Amino acid sequence: MLIDSHCHLNFPDLMNRLPEVLDNMAANDVRQALAISVSRDTYTQVQALADAHEHIFCTVGVHPDEENAAEFLAEEMIAIAQAQPKVVGIGETGLDYHWCKGDLTWQHDRFRAHIQAANATKLPLIIHTRDAGHDTLDVLRAEKAHGGVIHCFTEDVAFARGALDLGFYISFSGIVTFKNAQQIQEAAKFVPQDRILVETDAPFLAPVPKRGKTNEPAYVKHTAEFLAQLRGETFAEVEQYSCDNFYRLFDQVPRIDKAFI
Repeated sequence: MLIDSHCHLNFPDLMNRLPEVLDNMAANDVRQALAISVSRDTYTQVQALADAHEHIFCTVGVHPDEENAAEFLAEEMIAIAQAQPKVVGIGETGLDYHWCKGDLTWQHDRFRAHIQAANATKLPLIIHTRDAGHDTLDVLRAEKAHGGVIHCFTEDVAFARGALDLGFYISFSGIVTFKNAQQIQEAAKFVPQDRILVETDAPFLAPVPKRGKTNEPAYVKHTAEFLAQLRGETFAEVEQYSCDNFYRLFDQVPRIDKAFI
């Protein structure tokens, strides 16, 4: 079995065909998925998905990309997480210097609010970082972030080492299967078995051989198969340790031993 540790099931490309998406998950033995919150306005959508499906869980948070997005105060995220058992993480949050330029004080403030909420609730942070690796690690250190996952890893071995030293897990998406992803592949060989998760970031970044198509949780199988080949492991090994790691990090998610259809 596999778990998709990061997807956006409420986005129209998936939500509009949700029964098919869930059926495809079951057919590929992807037994659970984490639906990620990216805005205050759409948080209720991921919460509703999690409430409606036993094998779907969710997070609360605001993505770092949009400066004028409605914010969650740290206190609000704490209250939601404490009241909603299907909320098992905080984010996604982080820093993005690729899409966002200029004075990014607002982005750092948003990041810190999420770290404060995660520290208070002891829930894992889901970290988005792009072209901001050094500052991301600096903020995590300064705020004494208690742990979480670097999602959709796109950095190098040095960054991976820094994140691991802070107690974070590393999640690999379909990008690791791309031909031009040598830096990410080197990091994927470096990260120890007990810190790796797999994800889709669906509906984005479909892995080879589905590249260019709308991504969906079922396709996490292709990423896991690629990692097994890259790291010289069996597919069964990747299945086992990626699920074990997910349950260790997201310890409010119950283990399951059956597929949901």
